[in-house]
Amino acid sequence: MIQISSEQTSSLQNPVRHGVSTPIVIVGHVDHGKSTLIGRLLYDTDSLPDGRLVQIVESSRKRGLAVEWSFLLDSLQIERDQGVTVDSTRIPFQLNGRDFVIVDAPGHRQFLRNMITGAADAEAAVLVVDAAEGVREQTRRHAMLLRLIGINHVIVLLNKADSVGFAEDVLQKVEHDIRQLLSQLEINVNEVIPASARDGDNIATRSEKAPWYKGPSLLEALALIPLPASRHALPFRMPVQDVYRFDGVRYVAGRIERGTVREGDKLVIGGQGQEATVAEVCRWHAPHSAVAGAGESIALRLEPDLVPDRGDLLFPAGDKTAAPLRSARLKTRLFWLRGEPLRVGESFRLRLATAEYDVTVAAINAVVNLDDLSLNPGDEVPPDGFAEITLTVARSMLFDPFAPGTPDGRGVLVDMHQRIVGGAPIIGIGELGEGENAIHPTASSVSHAARSALRGHGQAVFWMTGLPGAGKSTIARYAEEELSRDGVAVTVLDGDTIRAGLCSDLGFSPEDRRENIRRVAHVARILAESGQVVLVALVSPLIKDRAMAREIIGADWHEVFINTAPELCQKRDPKGLYAQAVDGRVAEFTGVSSAYEAPEAPTFVIPGDGDVQHSVQQLTQAVRKAVL
Repeated sequence: MIQISSEQTSSLQNPVRHGVSTPIVIVGHVDHGKSTLIGRLLYDTDSLPDGRLVQIVESSRKRGLAVEWSFLLDSLQIERDQGVTVDSTRIPFQLNGRDFVIVDAPGHRQFLRNMITGAADAEAAVLVVDAAEGVREQTRRHAMLLRLIGINHVIVLLNKADSVGFAEDVLQKVEHDIRQLLSQLEINVNEVIPASARDGDNIATRSEKAPWYKGPSLLEALALIPLPASRHALPFRMPVQDVYRFDGVRYVAGRIERGTVREGDKLVIGGQGQEATVAEVCRWHAPHSAVAGAGESIALRLEPDLVPDRGDLLFPAGDKTAAPLRSARLKTRLFWLRGEPLRVGESFRLRLATAEYDVTVAAINAVVNLDDLSLNPGDEVPPDGFAEITLTVARSMLFDPFAPGTPDGRGVLVDMHQRIVGGAPIIGIGELGEGENAIHPTASSVSHAARSALRGHGQAVFWMTGLPGAGKSTIARYAEEELSRDGVAVTVLDGDTIRAGLCSDLGFSPEDRRENIRRVAHVARILAESGQVVLVALVSPLIKDRAMAREIIGADWHEVFINTAPELCQKRDPKGLYAQAVDGRVAEFTGVSSAYEAPEAPTFVIPGDGDVQHSVQQLTQAVRKAVL
């Protein structure tokens, strides 16, 4: 048996033996009393560390308060100062000899991303609702999150019931609303308990203030939560976390997510499709056993000595019914956390267990309306929104569809800065929509930061719009020359140059102009994502068409208005087009027979008054400020 040092094991996941404790998540609207409830639970179950109660009493006294149970959790000064819970906290406690783990999930919208990871393994939930306020927007969001992470056993606590005098009619109305909400999401409500966490009513014991209530106290309801279903009976899955070599022998390390493995079993290394036999099941700092099960962190010695990659998946050989699904197109149920909307075509990294995959949003299938929880067509997913979307993967990946009570399919989307931007449980193989084909865009694994470090500057698109003859191309070409001398990787996309090649099949009808702009925008985006500065010199006369270009390009967009008087443009008339348009020989010419809509709020305004050197200087200064 091998022994792995503490330094080597620090990179491995800590073993968590599933079934030893029951994780429960506590969620609810901000200020509805979650932290107070948890503090009271710890007190009523005698789970407070020695001396902590005295500390809470003293802290409360100094603030002129009665015993403030929330101080148990709000240990960070920022939380006490702001009066909100910022991070997810995991707190163990015992009830009648049974182990529980409380997951305290933040209530503020900006802290909801913490809940995605904090509550992912919860077996049950306590949804805290203020009895006086009832169902609020955050209540609906938290209910959607409970559905997203697959929690079926839900206890609703109508907290602060003392504020309505434990009035039966008031509390029954709130209970009706919350049951109706959760039933729309197919979430089973096990108990609805009127309570006061601050005073302990119906927390540990029944309250005399609500003699009409015949249900259990909260502790009695928690004791009735079913024990977690065993994952040992499910087909074996072990995502590869790392591969180690000791004394010339290779060991594949990881955490068993479900099922069991024993020496002599034949496994498939998913990504490679090769089979190997388990020669040895190894543990560190533990007696040898030839069998390991769900929740254990182990190392396997395989024969032949194959080398899987991190993120690869080991599963049983010889039984197709026990194999995971394989697809390059995934249907996911999304909770979107970024401050800007999600649109089709955006690329991210999908994290699934120890693996990461480059994915692109291929379709937004439906967006949830939080007012009535209906699914509706949509072109984008709003911040903090819920939706069903289809992702395409750069290469086919193995996965098990999301299922409550298992670790299967619990995907998370991260952006190029490694920030979590969405919870994305994978619910199946994505189907091609009507008119779609099997195109799978791929995202670069080279980050923007890496490109910026390599080139010495950032990326940007400067979309230069203005009347024909305003000087856009002239200014752009001079700026290109000057920036290149400074070592800036810069490309000019000039309207005439584009039309001579990429868009030579297009005319000048409104439809063709829009298509011309769409193509240029996509090229500009590709060039910017390669780390370049892109100067687009294009009339692009309509606000709606430039808005389309901005949507395609995204955060790299800068709109530059070359503000040249129409009289000066006509006087210059470098191509003789104004004269031809006036004579009627050129139809739909911008500035004569077709309208030009000036930008309403451009990023930069550069005068095209004939002083080319000054105009170039203003543009290059704007570029340097944006990317250097």
